[in-house]
Amino acid sequence: MFQSFEATSTPEQGPPRLKALRAAMKTQQVDGFLIPRSDAHQGEYVAPCDDRLSWLTGFTGSAGFSVVLADEAGIFIDGRYRTQVKHQVDTGHFTPVNWPETKLADWVSERLGDEAILAFDPWLHTIDEVEKLSEALEKKGIEAAYWENIVDEIWEDRPNRPTGAITAYPEELAGRSLTEKCDLVAEQLKAAGQSAAILTLPDSIAWLLNIRGSDIPRIPILQAFAIIHATGMVDLFTDAPADQAVRTHLAPRVALHPYDGLLDHLETLEGAIRVDPKTAPLKIWSHLKAREGLTNGAVRPVKGDDPCILPKAQKTEAEIAATTEAHLRDGAAMVAFLAWLDDAAPKGGITEIDVVERLEGFRRATNALHDISFDTICGAGPNGAIVHYRVTRDTNREITPGDLLLVDSGGQYLDGTTDITRTVTTGTPAEDQKAAFTRVLQGMIAVSRARWPRGLAGRDLDALARAPLWMAGQDYDHGTGHGVGVFLSVHEGPQRLSRLSEVALAPGMILSNEPGYYREGHWGIRIENLVAVETAPEIAGGDGRDQLAFGTLTWVPIDTRLVNTDWLSPGDRDWLNAYHADVLEKIGPRLSDDATRDWLKRACRAI
Repeated sequence: MFQSFEATSTPEQGPPRLKALRAAMKTQQVDGFLIPRSDAHQGEYVAPCDDRLSWLTGFTGSAGFSVVLADEAGIFIDGRYRTQVKHQVDTGHFTPVNWPETKLADWVSERLGDEAILAFDPWLHTIDEVEKLSEALEKKGIEAAYWENIVDEIWEDRPNRPTGAITAYPEELAGRSLTEKCDLVAEQLKAAGQSAAILTLPDSIAWLLNIRGSDIPRIPILQAFAIIHATGMVDLFTDAPADQAVRTHLAPRVALHPYDGLLDHLETLEGAIRVDPKTAPLKIWSHLKAREGLTNGAVRPVKGDDPCILPKAQKTEAEIAATTEAHLRDGAAMVAFLAWLDDAAPKGGITEIDVVERLEGFRRATNALHDISFDTICGAGPNGAIVHYRVTRDTNREITPGDLLLVDSGGQYLDGTTDITRTVTTGTPAEDQKAAFTRVLQGMIAVSRARWPRGLAGRDLDALARAPLWMAGQDYDHGTGHGVGVFLSVHEGPQRLSRLSEVALAPGMILSNEPGYYREGHWGIRIENLVAVETAPEIAGGDGRDQLAFGTLTWVPIDTRLVNTDWLSPGDRDWLNAYHADVLEKIGPRLSDDATRDWLKRACRAI
């Protein structure tokens, strides 16, 4: 099993560690310390050695942070985790704070006086983040100060940094060679008058150099920094082992250096050096700014987007073809799983862990699974309302016939990364469950059917998914969709379907389409397909406008037993029937078991 079911943290761990942190803060004369859920690469997933927020508080969500003061400790969490945090954190010692509704600077300013010091580790916060925080705190007379990491000082058994081996990624799947990608980025730098760019996002580095790693569970990346020069040459900073085949793959464009050698190497740079203020740690920027002063401007740090981030997001034809195949393979595994589940769950006697194990087994049977793309979310009944629920042996719930079961999962295959959510009934659904499911489905279909003028961003489409819920006075507290890589991060930027996203959608971008609805203490509903942005086909009678649309990548039945079919518009009904006809056509021939094929025919029956 890739997934384990042991609890990695408990609420009881928080109070003694909090006490030790406060003692260290007092010794160092700081009034507050900021503990983020991030590492120096600002990834959503972090290695055990960087999971400081979980170590201190017990909270294991993928986003959030804590602020520890002498007499209060706040843990800031967004809408995805407001149920989860109550189960994982000792709320007698850590106060949950709704974020981003409550701003960090406002919360701190209400509790600290003039000349107070809020300390932070400059490796763990981006340039933009610290500049905004410092500006807001300065107005209140509070100093945001660079500091050595105080959590690391009290974490006696902190794990070592991972160093998984580097592997080369096949050029035929990537669609571009390492040389072509380096030249593409180098042209960007030359056009901007810049001599180099600092790369801190591991998935950007993996994409650029056509390499993969194993430093972070579930995501095939290596912890590394890189400098790409306007010459097209690259300096790569990593302690990951590279065998001769990898060194040959990287040569002659890439020079290897130790992971900790980045700052020393910055001393050798000249000219305008691009640093992404949204993703790079402040430590790198401040180091370059110090050099700027010492060299009379011979070194000049400039702010600009990571030059790999948009080319990486806009997949090549080869990548789209590869991930299409991965999704069909994964779809057949999902159908086999759902057929088993539909037979087993109504009989009772199975648990959430049983479901997770069986699903991973069906994916493993493809003989192509490298890993799961994230820990499977399998929530029965009230656990389904915990948006990013992870079952442990302590929380494992037996599935009661009649429960709604939410299963959000994915696989990492060499040719693609999958992410799919299906919510199914294990008995006769209640009317309020069917009503909510139908509204979620209507929103998911609205996004799937969308056409829009080129240049619009995710924020312009997000409301399509929410409108049916809004009309019932309901909503969900997470984005409608995130970007997805190809054998890379299951959560990939910068593209998103979110009211916050200003990045224009472009052909080749892959996103999730996953509206939901959650009734705390009762059940949760989410339906998710992955889609790829493509040029919209012309419409007879149209006026030839340049429009984009979504092409579906995920082919797995949706549980029509949960649909109020008379609520669907003719367009919704046609889309759902056409989708199920395509599922049957694409997945049916991939099934070897007659019983599973018969189940699929029933599940795809037109409504």
